[in-house]
This record gives sequence, structure tokens and C-alpha cells, in this order.
Amino acid sequence: MSEVGPVLPRRIAHFDLDSFFVAVERVKDPALRGKPVLVGHPGRRGVVATASYEARVFGCHSAQPMVQALRLCPQAIVVPPDFAAYLDASRRFHAMLGELTPVVESGGLDEAYADLTGIGAGGTGARAAAEALRARVKDELGIAVSVCIAGSRTVAKVGSDRAKPDGLIEVPPGGDAAFLAPLPVRDLPFVGPKFAEGLARAGIRTVGEAAAQDPRWLVAQFGASGAMLAERARGVDPAPVLAGGRERKQISREVTFGEDVADLGRLRAVLREHAERVGGDLRARGKRARTVTLKLRWQDFTTLSRSHTLERPAQATSAIFDAAAALLDDVVRAEGFHPVRLIGLGVTNLVEDVVQLELLAAASGTTAGRGDEQRQERIDQVLDALRERYGDGSVRRGVPNLRKS
Repeated sequence: MSEVGPVLPRRIAHFDLDSFFVAVERVKDPALRGKPVLVGHPGRRGVVATASYEARVFGCHSAQPMVQALRLCPQAIVVPPDFAAYLDASRRFHAMLGELTPVVESGGLDEAYADLTGIGAGGTGARAAAEALRARVKDELGIAVSVCIAGSRTVAKVGSDRAKPDGLIEVPPGGDAAFLAPLPVRDLPFVGPKFAEGLARAGIRTVGEAAAQDPRWLVAQFGASGAMLAERARGVDPAPVLAGGRERKQISREVTFGEDVADLGRLRAVLREHAERVGGDLRARGKRARTVTLKLRWQDFTTLSRSHTLERPAQATSAIFDAAAALLDDVVRAEGFHPVRLIGLGVTNLVEDVVQLELLAAASGTTAGRGDEQRQERIDQVLDALRERYGDGSVRRGVPNLRKS
């Protein structure tokens, strides 16, 4: 009868590239090091994509209007985003992780989870492996990586934020709950502002205070979110790291503004940027989308979501933007206009880009508008190629739809 060896404690790591866009720009131009840098498009309607730590000291942050950031830090250097360079660095970063362990799940361009359980003699080499990866990324990419190693995805994610900048935190096996206990409950990834406010009214402000509650009471008060909180606050999170990641059922972008926006033209400009990013992702993945969704959050945290199903699956930036802008207009007509805290654009019902839309149009007897759609897709292909070669900031679309209301 064969003997079963001891079960090794889970060692889940979350790797997060620090101030990613800024870091890549500093590799391209070392003169930017140590200076306040804002990555984003300049101009009245520009938005900060990433602010360096030196700029954050002055109150600058991502999703902030560029004009406001420059008022806070007029000496900041504005650098247009270069998504081709960011994508290249991201691919190299993920390739290095894949050489470290086969169980890697991407969380975005600049972050990933990795299961390091069992690495090293007796499974004790997780920290050494993480440090080696950090050193390699810094040596080959010139970018710092913050890491947390813990017993679960939740704690690894929370810990990597705490490890910034350029640090490593290792939570000992069995220590997840103790690590979380003193932290604000808002640090948990799934606890949003509204949920945190409800918990605060109940006298729950730290994760430890949440862990001390009767799970049945949390469920009665907060439903499914309360049930999740009851587990996560106690360090219980059995979700595995999925090699290859989870299949994406949607592609979306959203920003939360540092100050609520009451300018409808400004919101349309942000939607245009979202549409460019979402459309680019669709084209890169060889997908089309049937449904476009607009997400808005008012000043009072009221959140609205409106969707529109397109006549034909689309991947053109213009088609996605037009649908989202129409949804925005519909919301304003129905609900009135309120200062906006968050705006997001997403696409769902994704299909492979193997559909011959001309045949669909012919079968349905509709051909109107297809010529313009093909022209817009050709424009997108040219713009994608230019951005891939020269960087995202090399070319931008005009914005004829930024009409006033």
C-alpha cells in the first residue's frame, strides 16, 4: 500500500508591475526617472492613464482630467501612451512567469497570479522563486515588481498592493486571516464603496471586525456579498489559479473620476477612449461583439447599466462608440443629467471574427450602412498597424460625435 505524502500548504503569489505605463516610458527615456510623470493625452479633454509616484505626492492619480493633474503638479512631464510598448513588455513579463511555473493566470497587462505550491525542496522555495523572478524582470525589462505570497488569491492580491512599491510580502502558511484582520475592509477586492458604507453603519470597519460577525447575520444583512465576506475575512478562499486564465465573456473599460464630472462632452470623450481600447482588444482577439453596455455611477453612488444589441456583430471603434453614446443620450433623456463618478463601456455576446457580414446582410436583405462599416473597419486596421509600429500616441481618431447637449 503506497503512502500518501504530506499535503503542502498552498502558496499563491500575485505579481504586480509597479506604475506600469510610467515604468515602460522610463525604460524608453531614462531622463524621466525621478521626475513627476503623467501618462495620458494632453489637452483639455485628456485623461491621466498612470501617474508616477512622484506625481502622486501632489494628488495626481489615474482617471483624473489631465488639466486638473497639471494644476496640481505643473512641473509634471506628460507622455502620450504607447500601448504597443506596454503590450510587448506585458508579453515578456508573462513569458517569464510561464517559465517559473506552468500555473499562471493573467489578471491584466501588468499583473498575474501564480501557483508556487511545491516549488523548491519540501515546497519551501516560493519566496526564493518570487525574488528570482523580480530580479529577472528588473534586469531584463527595467521594471519593478511587487509581490505577495499567501495561501489564497484574495490575500495575495491585497498583499501585493501593500508591498508597493518594489516590495515582497510573504504571509506564512495559516496566517491569512491574521494578516487581513487589521486592514480596512475596503482593502478586500470585492468590497466597493457602497458595501463599505453599509458595513461602516453596522460598526464594521476592519476585516477582523467582519470576521468576528456571525456569518448568518452577514448573509441576512448583505446577501451574497455578506456570504463572501464571511469567508474571505477568515482567510478562506479556495479559488484556484487557472493556467491560461479564465475565458473572457466580456471586454470592458471603466474609470472612476477623482472628482465628479458634470460635463457631457467630457464624458463622451472618455467613452471614445474606452471604445478605442475595447475595439482594439476585440480586433486583437479576433472577436466581434453583439451587445454594447454603458455603465454610469452618479455622485450619490447610484449605478445604472444600459445595453444595446447591435444589428450585426461589430468590432469597429466607431460602431461601439456610437452605440455607447446613444445609450448615454438615452439615460440623460430618461433620468436627467447628474454629476458622474464612474463611466464604463463594455461589450458582451462575443463571437469569432469568422462571420461573413456581407452574406448576413444579403440574407436579411439589408445592405444599407455596410459600406461605411467596412470603411471604418479598414480605418481601424490601419490605425492598429500604425499604433503597433509607432505607439498608441502616434495617431488618434477625430471626434465628430462630441456634440453638446
